Amino acid sequence: LSGTILGGIFALIFQPHIVAEVAGVDVNQLDFKSAYRGIMNAITIKTSVVTENAMLKDLFTSGGMEKMLGTIWLILCAMVFGGIMDAIGALAKISEFLLNLFTSTFGLFTSTVATCIGLNFTASDQYLALVVPGKMYAKAYKNKGLAPENLSRTLEDSGTVTSALIPWNTCGAYHSGVLGVPVAEYAIFAIFNWLSPITTLIFAGLEIKIRKLINIKKGGFLRENHLLFYFKILTFFLHIQVYLFL
Repeated sequence: LSGTILGGIFALIFQPHIVAEVAGVDVNQLDFKSAYRGIMNAITIKTSVVTENAMLKDLFTSGGMEKMLGTIWLILCAMVFGGIMDAIGALAKISEFLLNLFTSTFGLFTSTVATCIGLNFTASDQYLALVVPGKMYAKAYKNKGLAPENLSRTLEDSGTVTSALIPWNTCGAYHSGVLGVPVAEYAIFAIFNWLSPITTLIFAGLEIKIRKLINIKKGGFLRENHLLFYFKILTFFLHIQVYLFL
């Protein structure tokens, strides 16, 4: 949301002629009302900027939030599906079966990776491969005394990046269509995508960068590196302030 707002403000400051073009008025007639309309049109509906370059014309043509509705509905369906599976106890049963097979910390990471990749193959969508395992293993990671970022990182390394390697997955189909190259041909060169889950398992087996939780009497579990976590947040906001005022 903040990126969208800043993008609209910067467009108004540095590219008012484009905002005016999207709003359908002359740049000399650009006022608050027309500027607001131009920015909102760029965000919500299909817009295009006139240019003689065919490649730039395709680049500058966007569908806004209207074009993203299909993806948004898919995300909502994935969240609802995961919630229903969690509410009826299906996720608990599935995760219990898998956790009985893999009882160690390394086994927990292995089952997470296998579940994410398996859902990418069977559900054919990245969002289901992230939401469902995230709900399945959240309690298991906490019970093992592992910080939640271990789970989120494993979901990213195995669920997000491997989706582009599966031809019938939505990500694989999209990348293949944009590149004009079949998934089977570019997959061998997508080293990051297939190496990430392998690296995750190696790190888990060697216990590298595996962050723990510590148990305190009245506060429950607390992140071992909570001070570093707050410091990173403070640094992030300071970077934003410097970026805005310099």
